[in-house]
Amino acid sequence: MAEVKVQLGVIGGSGVYQMAAVEIVKEHSIHTPFGEPSDKIVEAKLDGRSIFFLPRHGRGHRLLPSEVNYRANVYALKSLGVTHILAVSAVGIMKEFIQPGEMVIPSQLYDRTKGLRPSTFFGDGVAGHVEFADPFCPDLCSWIEKAARKYSEQVHVGGTYVCIEGPQFSTRAESFHYRETLKPSVIGMTAIPEAKLVREAEMAYGMLALATDYDCWHESEADVSVDAVLAVLKANSEKANSIIKELLRILPEKHESRIFEASRYAIITAPDMIPAQKKKDLALLYGKYLG
Repeated sequence: MAEVKVQLGVIGGSGVYQMAAVEIVKEHSIHTPFGEPSDKIVEAKLDGRSIFFLPRHGRGHRLLPSEVNYRANVYALKSLGVTHILAVSAVGIMKEFIQPGEMVIPSQLYDRTKGLRPSTFFGDGVAGHVEFADPFCPDLCSWIEKAARKYSEQVHVGGTYVCIEGPQFSTRAESFHYRETLKPSVIGMTAIPEAKLVREAEMAYGMLALATDYDCWHESEADVSVDAVLAVLKANSEKANSIIKELLRILPEKHESRIFEASRYAIITAPDMIPAQKKKDLALLYGKYLG
């Protein structure tokens, strides 16, 4: 297994657009072979440790889930030396025992997007297939749980996040279907392809999901609305920031995992058959394998 020096990056979702009470070191404007990231990446320090923060939807929340350039976001964070990514995401609730305002740390993903979002760094002359059975890093999730329990009384660990295309919320028929067939814990719009790309880039991925609403399946609760979601997120933004900072404090200096060489045997295409430009574009990610 490969070992890395731990460097945390945070991708903030709805309601979590910046980090408070940290020392800002620099803002990074990064151009990638896959286009521009959602926004500048803010480098900050807390207790002597660096952290990189990227608002998934851009400052001011300008991008729909399907408009986010996930490849550029992941590539840019990788270029800054990030090894572990904490995704902070607003989610709908699909289990009765989860309440709005509570925290969820999912362990599985189900993809219900429609193939409109580029979901791989491979293609265009290079074929590759990474293992993705367990999309969330269990070690990172355990550290997220430890940090979350310090600031939240209710933290739900495990369960499936079903990712839909959006930007519309589910129909009632869809919501009941997911509940009855997939039996997920939460529903959202951004974990796919983000988690897939993070794995291809050989980084650890974990999520702090902020439960906001009951989608539209709950008979005695109001259907999801943007106003309701934002109200819960506003109330939880300070708590989320505290959890992020606590996670940074408790992360180990080094971490050993198979994830950090996830693409070692993924590339099937013969190196001499890969186009020169594609090799150049992928050098940051796979140069050590392509020679």
